[in-house]
Amino acid sequence: MEILYTTGDATQPGGTGPRIIAHVCNDIGGWGRGFVVALSRRWPQPEQHYRAWAAGNSGIPFALGEVQFVPVEDAVWVANMIGQRDTRTRDGIPPVRYDAIRSALQVVAAFADEQNASVHMPRIGAGLAGGSWDIISAIVHEELICRDIPVTVYDLPA
Repeated sequence: MEILYTTGDATQPGGTGPRIIAHVCNDIGGWGRGFVVALSRRWPQPEQHYRAWAAGNSGIPFALGEVQFVPVEDAVWVANMIGQRDTRTRDGIPPVRYDAIRSALQVVAAFADEQNASVHMPRIGAGLAGGSWDIISAIVHEELICRDIPVTVYDLPA
């Protein structure tokens, strides 16, 4: 099994059955640039739940590597994964945190197994977070593909 790459909108995951839309969030409660804008246009719940989580109104610690699953449709969840530290590059270090993305994807893998779900995502951590898709795709492969969880990565049309 390999990552399936397709052109399209990750907020409209293809296929049938249970689906998880995974994306990377920051650890300071900021929501308003990048993929989250598309999420908020489609559903209000992921942003509402994320902001409540950041404010301490959730049973899950708001910290790097943590994940919040938000139901948005029947058998469709958004996985708010905290995989970036702050929103700006500091001392030449981009916000992406590969270990946090790995930890979050392990949680996503367990949830996907429980739900018999496929995972859908943009190129997480490789946009505003400043990460390398080569590194992140290897993590996706190790944490999801190697566990026989189908993954589709969406690139927007040119």
